[in-house]
Amino acid sequence: MINWNNLDTLKSFEELKKVGRVNLQEVMSGESGAERVKKCSVPMAEGMVYNYAAKEVDEDVLAALKKLAEEAQLSEKFEALYNGEVINTGEKRMVLHQLTRGQLGNKVEADGVDKREFYVKEQKRIADFANKVHNGEITNAAGEKFTTVVQIGIGGSDLGPRAMYLALENWAKRNKTFKMEAKFISNVDPDDASAVLNSIDVAHSLFILVSKSGTTLETLTNQSFVMNALEKAGLDPAKHMIAVTSETSPLAHSDDFIEAFYMDDFIGGRYSSTSGVGGAVLSLAFGPDVFAQFLDGAAAEDKLSANKDIFENPAMLDAMIGVYERNVLGYESTAVLPYSQALNRFPAHLQQLDMESNGKQVNRFGEPISYVTGPIIFGEPGTNGQHSFYQLLHQGTDIVPLQFIGFKNSQIGNDVDIQGSTSQQKLCANVAAQIVAFACGKKDENLNKNFKGGRPSSIIIGEEVNPKTLGALLAHFENKVMFQGFVWNINSFDQEGVQLGKVLAKKVLAHETDGALAEYSKLLGI
Repeated sequence: MINWNNLDTLKSFEELKKVGRVNLQEVMSGESGAERVKKCSVPMAEGMVYNYAAKEVDEDVLAALKKLAEEAQLSEKFEALYNGEVINTGEKRMVLHQLTRGQLGNKVEADGVDKREFYVKEQKRIADFANKVHNGEITNAAGEKFTTVVQIGIGGSDLGPRAMYLALENWAKRNKTFKMEAKFISNVDPDDASAVLNSIDVAHSLFILVSKSGTTLETLTNQSFVMNALEKAGLDPAKHMIAVTSETSPLAHSDDFIEAFYMDDFIGGRYSSTSGVGGAVLSLAFGPDVFAQFLDGAAAEDKLSANKDIFENPAMLDAMIGVYERNVLGYESTAVLPYSQALNRFPAHLQQLDMESNGKQVNRFGEPISYVTGPIIFGEPGTNGQHSFYQLLHQGTDIVPLQFIGFKNSQIGNDVDIQGSTSQQKLCANVAAQIVAFACGKKDENLNKNFKGGRPSSIIIGEEVNPKTLGALLAHFENKVMFQGFVWNINSFDQEGVQLGKVLAKKVLAHETDGALAEYSKLLGI
């Protein structure tokens, strides 16, 4: 039987708080540090590893975290999730994004439909459509091939797919799987849509409108903006647009689209990169086979996340160390620092994934909780970040846990030796140096040059960013967020916090305002 209890009611949490603290500088210095780095690794899917040597944990802390994970029933709760129990209590829905990439447990049905078959069917429909676009069976009105695909969406319909596209664009060009350039329109600011439209040949562009409900204000506004631009160019918008939406939305059976592909309410926007939301744009940009590899990588990592042993389950261990940092050590933020330009928008995606999921102050049953939950997530790629906000990370008054991501090889395949080392070697040297610098610091009598150290970090290391490693990386963080939500006894799968602003914005546009809202509207010229 699964029990959904608040963190502060768990006996193992009280025990965790009493465990002695680790002196990170001490354990990471000298030979002890070398041995620690060797032993503190957990294999991930697709040849990657999660290394937590520079985290403030030892055998006692890890034993306490294992006990907490077991008392919180993390494995049982994940099993319940992938077997189709109603885990999203706020919206009374199942949570099925793992099902888009593989069947972990029992057959899951909803409204008499096998959901795995439904997702596979939509993936095949998207693959067939993409292949027809690539071979010229589906063309513009002049019978010419589409050369660009533009995704119109916001939030999870933009951040994840955009981050995944950028991560694989260079890889696809090197591996000759690049089919079409992709662009993204998300902001309702007309300058966003205008900038994209000015950078493309609209006559040879295919637009993907992504909205599960078919009512998202920003997305529909941008659709109208794009349709207007197409009409001004003498083009029929209906011959340049497809939709990714739910079967019950007003977009589903509209003559405004060449084709519509379907998703459902069991997959939240920030978890939708492995559904049609990411599938359509990635399959068109790189080919269906590349998207299939991406799904395979995610599925392989999901299997590891189903492992009941925390020391063979990298996402669970990562999650529990994060809970320790947040709820015992009191750290408020986490920086995600990929040493890979391919992952330049990955921190932005994780920011939404984590903060929209676990930014909650009530439990699964709507009751107030008395402990902190999700941290603030931010980040930029290395080495750019080193010349930006690392000053605060090294010498600021707050300790910010760090999550590095690094790869042994670049995507270009033929790096250049400059002054005795390649660019990739210089990049990897920087991430290694930063981990040790943050952990060990440097004493100096000049306090302005003194580094206290004791700044914890972990690193995920892989061979290169490719479709499979990217899928595994995505699933790792999705599952980490899920496990943390389980520990905090919150619902990581709704997002009521984004609704209030939408409601008030509609009142402003309808001129149904008073008080401060009315005055701000006047100041902004509405």
